[in-house]
Amino acid sequence: MIQRYQQLTPYVEDYAHKDALDNLKERMSKALIYDLEDMPEDIIRMYSNVNLSYESGWNQTFQLVPPHENNLEDDKVSVQSTLGASIIGLSEGDVITYGLPSNVVTLTIKKVTQTNQHFKVNLTEKTINDALAKHKKNLLTQNSEL
Repeated sequence: MIQRYQQLTPYVEDYAHKDALDNLKERMSKALIYDLEDMPEDIIRMYSNVNLSYESGWNQTFQLVPPHENNLEDDKVSVQSTLGASIIGLSEGDVITYGLPSNVVTLTIKKVTQTNQHFKVNLTEKTINDALAKHKKNLLTQNSEL
């Protein structure tokens, strides 16, 4: 279903994709930084296997991957795709709306499993300190703006 949708809507997808990337950028700017061992297992992150279902009984499992590993035939969906950007950071039981305004479906995240693959990022100490300083007030007050 997802592959068919992505193949049939190449032009309109550009607008939806831009919105998804804007949302991803905003969510990443507010994201908390966790050590891998502190991250709850049901949170979708890079290389998570995700099972989505639709109320009709349809379901599909795929792996969320970096853009250069995107391969729909192998059930690998890029984090920069509309779907990938919509689900990263969510967890089991969360619900998303996916599709175009004239054909939106509600999908439920049924299962999230983690692999032994990891996405390595080289962050400088300055980048980490800047991110922590930005969120320090929110972390201390548990402000819902996170």
